[in-house]
Amino acid sequence: MPIRAVLFDLGDTLVSYYQPQDFLPILRRSLDACLRALGLTPPSGEAQTELLHQALELNQERADLAVWPLEERLRVLFAQYAPAMDSALVERLSQAFLEPIFATAQVSHDALPVLSGLKRRGVKTAIVSNTPWGSPGRIWRSELARHDLLTAVDAVVFCRDVGWRKPHPTPFRRALEMIGVAEKDAAFVGDNPVWDVEGAESAGLLPILLGGRHPLRISGRALIAPSLPDVLLTVDQLNSTASTGPQPMLA
Repeated sequence: MPIRAVLFDLGDTLVSYYQPQDFLPILRRSLDACLRALGLTPPSGEAQTELLHQALELNQERADLAVWPLEERLRVLFAQYAPAMDSALVERLSQAFLEPIFATAQVSHDALPVLSGLKRRGVKTAIVSNTPWGSPGRIWRSELARHDLLTAVDAVVFCRDVGWRKPHPTPFRRALEMIGVAEKDAAFVGDNPVWDVEGAESAGLLPILLGGRHPLRISGRALIAPSLPDVLLTVDQLNSTASTGPQPMLA
């Protein structure tokens, strides 16, 4: 069957954010930003270390892949500083927590051209992504708009929108429902062998692993695209094969 839609992961696929070795410094900045949003001076020494340890205890996801919302974590983390948080304050804290992450964004120079190339081919596109600490999709949509990505795709689904994190199939299927394409006619491009490859496969999409940077063994059904422009080549090949009959696959 031809590929009628290509769904994309966000982080390290269309946009690069911080690298794993930068996690602790970014977390410290996020905590400091939240304290400033509370009108407080970030602590130092033992108090700073204790707050960081509390944050690390909250830096985990639920085993059943249900989303643990950022707002709930922030209420726990900053209860000692603000025992009674209204929704407006929690919103400010959520924005503050994410700002240091957004500051590290580096949009791939191939992202918009590839999305435009798929549109010219009549292939629909969507972004399907988890968010750090189950942060709200509405804030991440503003982040997409900042990089001109929100209007470059036909649909956007974040884990918070559906209550489940990839590799759960629900985020993928919601995006396909929104653009009106069946699973068998869609591919998913991402950089993570578990969240993206296994997740896409569980939802019935063709997985395309971007870059092939991970040494983990992946499903034999997954294709590998060394770069985003190679996604266009892959789609062209698959659609050419679908229209002309079986052809040898590219090496």
